Amino acid sequence: MYWQTSRFRIDLNKPKVMGIVNVTPDSFSDGGSYVTVKDALKHSEKLLQDGADILDFGGESTRPGALPLSFEEEKSRLVPVVKEAVRLGVPISVDTYKPELMQVVLDLGVDIINDIWSLRWRSTPDGLDGRQVIVLNSGCGLCVMHMHREPSTMQLEPMGGDVISQVLLFLEHTIQDLKGLGIDLTRIVIDPGIGFGKTTTQNFALLKHQREFLRLGQPLLCGWSRKSSLAAVLGDVAPDPLRASAHPRMIPSVAAALLAVERGASIVRVHDVLQTVQALKVLDAINSGEHKAFIESRSNQD
Repeated sequence: MYWQTSRFRIDLNKPKVMGIVNVTPDSFSDGGSYVTVKDALKHSEKLLQDGADILDFGGESTRPGALPLSFEEEKSRLVPVVKEAVRLGVPISVDTYKPELMQVVLDLGVDIINDIWSLRWRSTPDGLDGRQVIVLNSGCGLCVMHMHREPSTMQLEPMGGDVISQVLLFLEHTIQDLKGLGIDLTRIVIDPGIGFGKTTTQNFALLKHQREFLRLGQPLLCGWSRKSSLAAVLGDVAPDPLRASAHPRMIPSVAAALLAVERGASIVRVHDVLQTVQALKVLDAINSGEHKAFIESRSNQD
């Protein structure tokens, strides 16, 4: 299985790690950390050194309660960074739902559009939508996600009913609609949308039953990194001064990413790239049998 993007044919026979680069002042986890081009690129290079396979740049926060950003403001945040990032030699993804901005970044050489609205958003009722942009840009990769309501209201009234069947149906219809527009299925990755208008119980149900999404036939991307559902199951944990540099949700984020891959995810979108890559190496060693050769080589040195 592979993911066809503008410049890269990404081999998904082994899971890939998508590193998050938020050039926003207000993202829920790392807002304000990488708002300058210099800082964002420095962070990007660090994520690549840590083992990221793909970089995903976001210019607008989609945390619960976040208000929409204007096209011009989001463009001003993203374009200077993306211009430089496309020279890094790896697949570059942009997290945006605005069709006009999709076109701008694709013209700059971006490989993937990662859209929480699954190409449904329009700036005006009769305006351009994301599907038109994707059809015109016939080579780019695409990640489509399930979201209940919209960021500003999605957690005020979360989904009701059976989350698995509803998300499955939405993603199935989205895939068929895109196929009907002539979009090659090798370009499409799907995301169940952890945390986007779903309760903690629903989010963990999606993880528990994640394999059901594989029957849709598309690679699966999962984004559990530092989500509030992870904090909800931790309870009150006293801060450890010896680990002050680590994010308090780092360990559960890595655990969730590992479980997602074990249940069939082809890509995990994460903040903590190094730790996730290390955990996936352990899983790969177990699955491939390489751990046996390693243990034998170590025993021969004793």
